[in-house]
Amino acid sequence: MEKLFWTIGETAEILGENVSLVRYWSTWFSSILKPSRTSRGNRLYTADDIDTLKQIHYLVKVKGLSLDGARQQLLSDRAKVSKRVKALDSLKTVREQLMEIKKSL
Repeated sequence: MEKLFWTIGETAEILGENVSLVRYWSTWFSSILKPSRTSRGNRLYTADDIDTLKQIHYLVKVKGLSLDGARQQLLSDRAKVSKRVKALDSLKTVREQLMEIKKSL
């Protein structure tokens, strides 16, 4: 059974970034990203939120866009960005599998 919500710490770990950066991106991209909140005010991220954060990570960290540029890219052509991020995730998974096979030889 897959989880429905991830904490900000778990989300940061998935992205390979620190919690403060995820918190900052959540604030900066508030028009695109809307994490749920607990009664204590803690952010809870859904799978869609994590996909959006992966897209932001790709645009900012990999492509080197500014935060404004990343926001404009997401608002204008989100499907294209989503396809690229999913392709990169697939390639990372294949690479990890190949490394495991190499270790077992």
